[in-house]
Amino acid sequence: MSQKLVPARIPTPGKILSREIEARSWTQKDLAEIMGHPVQTINEIIRGSKEITSETTIKLSQALGTSFEFWTNLEAKYQVHLVVFPKNLI
Repeated sequence: MSQKLVPARIPTPGKILSREIEARSWTQKDLAEIMGHPVQTINEIIRGSKEITSETTIKLSQALGTSFEFWTNLEAKYQVHLVVFPKNLI
């Protein structure tokens, strides 16, 4: 019995951000206001169409009480994952 092996999928930074927002019973608008960013920016990060920039990692860490390294590492690891396992191969 042969099984096709597929690479593990890692959650996108946006998925983690969405969970953090939900855990606090916030909306995307709430987070955007706290960070001083447009709601569209938060929405694009959550949808995965926008990467988390260095500036955004600092604002996320301040808003959510996490380290900026958490968000920087999460984004970097996700970007490496996309290079190693392109979406069209998964």
